Amino acid sequence: LCTDPIDRKEDLLNDIVPPNANLPYNVKDIIYAVVDFSEFLEVQRHYAPNIITGFARFNGIPVGIVANQPQYLAGVLDINASRKAARFVRFCDAFNLPIITLVDVPGFLPGSAQEYGGIIIHGAKLLFAYGEATVPKITITLRKSYGGAHDVMGSKQLRSDINYAWPSAEIAVMGPEGAIEILEGKNIREMDNEEERKLFIKQKEKKYKEKFANPYEAASYGYIDDVIEPRNTRFRVIRALQALASKKDVNPPKKHSTLPL
Repeated sequence: LCTDPIDRKEDLLNDIVPPNANLPYNVKDIIYAVVDFSEFLEVQRHYAPNIITGFARFNGIPVGIVANQPQYLAGVLDINASRKAARFVRFCDAFNLPIITLVDVPGFLPGSAQEYGGIIIHGAKLLFAYGEATVPKITITLRKSYGGAHDVMGSKQLRSDINYAWPSAEIAVMGPEGAIEILEGKNIREMDNEEERKLFIKQKEKKYKEKFANPYEAASYGYIDDVIEPRNTRFRVIRALQALASKKDVNPPKKHSTLPL
């Protein structure tokens, strides 16, 4: 019997994500705040620290947790992080552990070293692991969830059962800065006045966030089930786990799957 209250509210979570999307925070603070008795067993702590993997309990139910770590490389996905998370997701699925995913990912790490190392196929391993897993899958988007990295981090498109988002979530094909540079780059370069240029960029970024990079837009398309108050995260996760306790999901019958290798 778990004596840690199910409806315990953590007010610190309402202010843990900085208003400036470029500032980091420690995702472990969120994990410790929502799990039973702040007990979290992290695995592979020193390997690919831009993603956190480990075990915890919610109301006595053992789960596996996957979380992007904004404190290291802004939580970006690279080759090592993709392999680490994919291995952990498959482990949880093999031993029937529900998977809780905390998302704050700006994308895949760019660069020739990653491309030569095969970032696409290693990213596909994480995509495959989430897609094939039949255990209960609950995803909470904390802040950024951009492009291909959004897809591979337990998205609705990968058969995630329940997807929540905090009000601070930004779900889009790319961040406002990059999008405006592509969409309005020519107009920006033609401006001679520096102040006018900055004001123009700021206005366009605000408009982009209102129209695309927010959880309510994603919810309208069914990719997010509910936008939740951060301090209620523990309660909502436990309710979701209880609802999914009898989940039965079967993959297509075949001799074996074709894992990206």
